Amino acid sequence: MEQLTLTTPALLFSAISLIMLAYTNRFLAYASVIRSLHDKYKKEKDSVLMVQIKNIKTRLYLTRYMQIFGISSLLLCVLTMFLIYIEQQNVAVWVFGMALLLLIVSLALLVVEIQISVKALEHHISDIENTTK
Repeated sequence: MEQLTLTTPALLFSAISLIMLAYTNRFLAYASVIRSLHDKYKKEKDSVLMVQIKNIKTRLYLTRYMQIFGISSLLLCVLTMFLIYIEQQNVAVWVFGMALLLLIVSLALLVVEIQISVKALEHHISDIENTTK
């Protein structure tokens, strides 16, 4: 096995930072949608709104877990760099492996969240298509 150097975990910093920015933007968009749905639901207690609220709640929780796993991955990358610095190469390799696994989990949750988002948007598209026929 090759030596793990400080540059290897450092390479993930920019990627994870961009991913976290995207996750934060999703979270902020959901917050806006939730506020809008809340106002609509206060005015009219529509069952369709409840379905949308349940959907957005699921996506919000998925985004939270995506963020937690992404941040944990970044923390383990930093820990990896520290372990390399104090010459604990074997431990660093395992910690970096865990960081990669957490990043994989975060990205897998993103795929799940995107699938749910697409289904929600398809529902809106079908409503539009049904009203134009």
